[in-house]
Amino acid sequence: MKTHFKQIVTVILSIFLLSCSSDDSSSGNTVTPPVNPPTNPTTPTMPIAKKVNYLALGDSYTIGQSVCETCRYPEQLKTSLTSIYPETTFSLKVIATTGWTTSNLISAINTQNLDSNYDLVTLLIGVNNQYQHLDFSVYEKEFPQLLNKAISLAKGDNKNVIVLSIPDYAYTPFTKNYTEQNRMKISNEIDQYNNFAESYCITKNVAFISITDITRQGLNNPNLVASDGLHPSETAYKMFVERMLSKVKMILQD
Repeated sequence: MKTHFKQIVTVILSIFLLSCSSDDSSSGNTVTPPVNPPTNPTTPTMPIAKKVNYLALGDSYTIGQSVCETCRYPEQLKTSLTSIYPETTFSLKVIATTGWTTSNLISAINTQNLDSNYDLVTLLIGVNNQYQHLDFSVYEKEFPQLLNKAISLAKGDNKNVIVLSIPDYAYTPFTKNYTEQNRMKISNEIDQYNNFAESYCITKNVAFISITDITRQGLNNPNLVASDGLHPSETAYKMFVERMLSKVKMILQD
């Protein structure tokens, strides 16, 4: 009986001691983990020049065939930049016409007395060389001429120039009566043009931004095609701008 009583007392004392130990540890000796200060999810935009001159060179994809004037990608880019840099005035000049080949664009540039003071120059050209079945050697000769001219117009700074890849019209309703073989031929030839342009841009250390994959969603997503069933829509051009924007900001903030 006494042994049993001693065991009970021992258990009660153990519980009491453990309770006191817990109380002590919960007092001022407790180490509180440091609270990290909240991080700012947005990176501040660096200031840029008070005035920015932008020159857009190209063809129907630059002039925005079958979309409104403010819907074409150069205008959408200008609008986006204006909202990001409200203290800056953006001046846009577009040299582009539907149907122009590289030869037409060279002639048009040569007839204008352009100052070499552009902070940003974009170039998108070549689809009409392919569509008009010109020999590929024409593009091999004239695209480098156009890129070098674009660099000279961009204050001679290759980092102020962006080349966009050629959209693929094989993925539009325009080619609905084409055979699958003909559609594939168009896509392969546009790949050839884009591969050449990208390779030459690399040699000149010029940014090349591919937007062709966006236009290759045209049959699955009709919203990416303009009302004429051939050219990119306002929505597609918005996607172009979204893909370009980070690079453009780097150019302007440099």
